[in-house]
Amino acid sequence: MQEAPNVDHKPSTSAKILYRPVDLLSSVVGGVLAGIVFKQVWQRAAPGDEPDPPQALETEYPFKEILLAAAVQGAIFSVVKTVIDRQGARLFEKWTGEWPGS
Repeated sequence: MQEAPNVDHKPSTSAKILYRPVDLLSSVVGGVLAGIVFKQVWQRAAPGDEPDPPQALETEYPFKEILLAAAVQGAIFSVVKTVIDRQGARLFEKWTGEWPGS
């Protein structure tokens, strides 16, 4: 894996402001995409014939299964969000020449 260059300067305020709409849009798209990925993973990996993952308030599922579904969902959302955030920032930098920063 390639290391990021050691940059000692802060991102400009204008880059941060211009990146906000990109970040908002990518968050929405990422949430939708992560939801789709999670449903597909759960349908293939879940025990039984139920295609939808169990929700916290559904009493017909054991607590173990609900926790497993939540952990898998959280991991998928985290990975998808990280990939989309990072690639969005790289694309922004390519377009503007500035890293959006945090």
